[in-house]
Amino acid sequence: MEHFAKENGRRRNLLFCTLWLSMALLSTNFSKNCFKILEDAFLKLSATYTSPQIRDRHVLNPKPRLRNPTWFIRKQRAETDEKLTPENEGFIKEVVQDKYNQTQPVEAISNVEWTPNLQRTGLIARKIGIYPLWKKDGKKIQTTLLQVLDNHVIRYYPPEEYNPPRKRPGRIYNKKACLLMGAEAADPSTFTKEYCGIFKQSGVIPKKTLGRFFVSPNAALPLGTLVNAMHFQVGNAVDVRGKTTDRGFQGVMKRHGFKGMPASHGVTKTHRRGGNIGGGGEKGRVWPGTKMPGHMGNRYRVAKGLKILRINTSHNVLYVSGQAIPGETNSIVYIYDTKLPLRKPVNPLPLPTYLGDVDENVPENIYDESIHSFSDPTVVYDESK
Repeated sequence: MEHFAKENGRRRNLLFCTLWLSMALLSTNFSKNCFKILEDAFLKLSATYTSPQIRDRHVLNPKPRLRNPTWFIRKQRAETDEKLTPENEGFIKEVVQDKYNQTQPVEAISNVEWTPNLQRTGLIARKIGIYPLWKKDGKKIQTTLLQVLDNHVIRYYPPEEYNPPRKRPGRIYNKKACLLMGAEAADPSTFTKEYCGIFKQSGVIPKKTLGRFFVSPNAALPLGTLVNAMHFQVGNAVDVRGKTTDRGFQGVMKRHGFKGMPASHGVTKTHRRGGNIGGGGEKGRVWPGTKMPGHMGNRYRVAKGLKILRINTSHNVLYVSGQAIPGETNSIVYIYDTKLPLRKPVNPLPLPTYLGDVDENVPENIYDESIHSFSDPTVVYDESK
């Protein structure tokens, strides 16, 4: 549009000069100075006039540029050929400990009255395996163990300051704040200087994993706050998000669960094929979304409504119902309060988080009401009968 506006302006000036020249020639008071001025104006117009640009598709519809968040920085530092002596390595470790072991005073956290509309932060955990539990009626169930890593609050973005890379269409009435959580501390010398700068404000040792969680402004946590497994309660449901196992390129039988064709009776080389994809008839094409071979896995998926059956406070391990949580063993997962309306908690939750210390007063294992504890007797004899 700007280009067309400039072209219209040049044409308007050219027409005005032509009319002025014709009127001046008709008049008797036309002098050589006026003719010189007109000649200079025509030369300027001819020098500035260019042919209209050819509008291509990439000019009208440019490719969208996705802007990364502020914490998406190159993390791993390039290894150098310089070999440090054992004395220098020990000196570097001492410097790192002196810098990051100075526990900074965390701001006082006050309890907030919990309401179902408030949204708390989530946690970063590691999927460490599957373990069975038994109910009090003797039924055996499978659970997945999620070990909550040392989660610290790294940054806090208020609702008015958070600028997401992708804008959501429509209006957002209840804007949420953003908490940046870090988990699993590591050696700062293995990270880049820019990545270590993210943790400078909170004073926490650099972490391997970062996670973004949307919270209500009332549920915000001060920088440097440690959040453990007691953030969740036994009996409540959670949503677990993880990246599925990468299976590579797979066929329809493994990717979509097709039955396959018979092994004999005239079937030739189509035992594991998908068969007809519906290319004829009225539509005469293949509909989008048709189940066909392709890449399987390596996608983020969310398992919703998983009940917490047991919590181990000494190792920060959550025993979650089911064994279909996305991700491989030792993979990173993200735990949230469930969004399912029929499984939301009824009793108040610790808001913004659990503020007590895990000491001798807190039992090592907390079980759900329906789960049998291994310390309880399995058979009870009544002497009165």
